[in-house]
Amino acid sequence: MSEDWRPTATIGALRVRAAMLARARAFFAERGVLEVTTPILGAGGTTDPQIESLSTRVQGIDAPLYLATSPEFAMKRLLAAGSGDIYQICAVFRDEQRGRWHNPEFTMIEWYRLGHDDAALMSEVEQLVAHLLAPYRRLAAAERLSYTEAIRRHAAVDAEHAGAEELRRAAAERGVDCGSALDRDAALDLLMGFVVGPRLGHARPNFVCDYPASQAALARLKPGPGGAPVAARFELYIDGIELANGFHELCDAGEQRARFAADLRTRRDRAQSLPAVDRRFLAALAAGLPDTAGVALGFDRLVALAIGADSLRGAIALPIDRA
Repeated sequence: MSEDWRPTATIGALRVRAAMLARARAFFAERGVLEVTTPILGAGGTTDPQIESLSTRVQGIDAPLYLATSPEFAMKRLLAAGSGDIYQICAVFRDEQRGRWHNPEFTMIEWYRLGHDDAALMSEVEQLVAHLLAPYRRLAAAERLSYTEAIRRHAAVDAEHAGAEELRRAAAERGVDCGSALDRDAALDLLMGFVVGPRLGHARPNFVCDYPASQAALARLKPGPGGAPVAARFELYIDGIELANGFHELCDAGEQRARFAADLRTRRDRAQSLPAVDRRFLAALAAGLPDTAGVALGFDRLVALAIGADSLRGAIALPIDRA
């Protein structure tokens, strides 16, 4: 008789997960951050070339609806409507994401803090992660590395000035085949994902910040150390695992619309799907998004770190192959 009806996480792991959820809600309640719920289905998908949306059809609606890859667009609509500081713990969905640390459906904690920039939000992310892991492991103080320094330290290449061919060669020397067709940003993504990221956060947590301007996504730009603009964006790594991605949020609707158009051009060049742009999100930006910083944290990965699991299967009751 098949046993694949059984959960992959132990009951003990599920109790840890429940306790961490309660600790997260208490953390935000103490700070006066409002818990909200936004739809899983929306009229717009993500244009980010590194992320693929899942879509479905609903009777009576002509266009496809997209399962949220993040609650970001909807939460920013609430911010523009005057919600103040908000957070959400929810399921999100991404296509072509299966593996040791990836499941197509996963749990995200996302929150937004008015009047914060990326540096201030990094401090709060560190506080939350330390708070959630405190009963299970103690963390050293986090180190903050610029994107350029992280690439230089762990891949021995200058991310600021190297061309696509040099980046592809650096990846190949470390066992990562970029192929000959990948553009510069795609080569950088592979270096970060397969060479640099796994080396981060072992002695202590690592924040990687000041991303290239071309990888700003929904972050605003700011002057970098050399004067050239960089993205006000950061990621958090512990034990070589990416846990969080945060921005000092872009508030300019025109600039965001232009970035979406550039994303779609890249997706077209790569023969990827072309999702509908979320026009209501752009309308909210045009109405006025308050100065805010926001971050998304992968909760399942954090649970896995708490219980010492070597993959998400130990932290999720029923992953996609048991759904």
